[in-house]
Amino acid sequence: MEKFYAYMDRMKFIKRWQLMRCTREENIMEHSHSVAVLAHALCLIENGVFGGNVDAEKVVLFALYHEVSEVMTGDMPTPIKYYSNAIHGEYEKLENLAVEKIAADLPPELKELLLPALLPDKDSAEYRFVKAADKLSAYLKCLEELRSGNREFAQVEKTIARQLKERGMRSVDYFFEHFIPAFSLSLDELEGL
Repeated sequence: MEKFYAYMDRMKFIKRWQLMRCTREENIMEHSHSVAVLAHALCLIENGVFGGNVDAEKVVLFALYHEVSEVMTGDMPTPIKYYSNAIHGEYEKLENLAVEKIAADLPPELKELLLPALLPDKDSAEYRFVKAADKLSAYLKCLEELRSGNREFAQVEKTIARQLKERGMRSVDYFFEHFIPAFSLSLDELEGL
């Protein structure tokens, strides 16, 4: 009995932002979808607007599976995960072990095809787009919470905006300029009503 896709289905039970009071809970399944869409957008911008050559398919696959380990580990809050290099290094080892355990339940012929997406080269150009999209997804969560009157996210929104700017990625800058303003609109405003 292969359990891999049953593990994937459990992503909907793993909550994000556990140290924050949220007006709407978010799970890692919906977050992974958000990151995949945003990563794809960043690739389209990079390739279509700036003439880049990023492998969008690879980026989207990395993004879809970037939180797989959390089915086993749960969502480690950022302040703890990055408290020190030692903690982050050990946590990264734990994440890899969790992914390997989950992937062990794949038939060998599928495991060979899927493992590169489950354990991507984190130094690759493609993974850089996933990390930017991951931050961008967190930034959009902050905007959503702030629109709902939740000031709990005021400081983290500023921090993430600064971190995104510091990445120096033209596709991220373009996304901010052209797409972020629409995230403050209501449905009626989006529809032009």
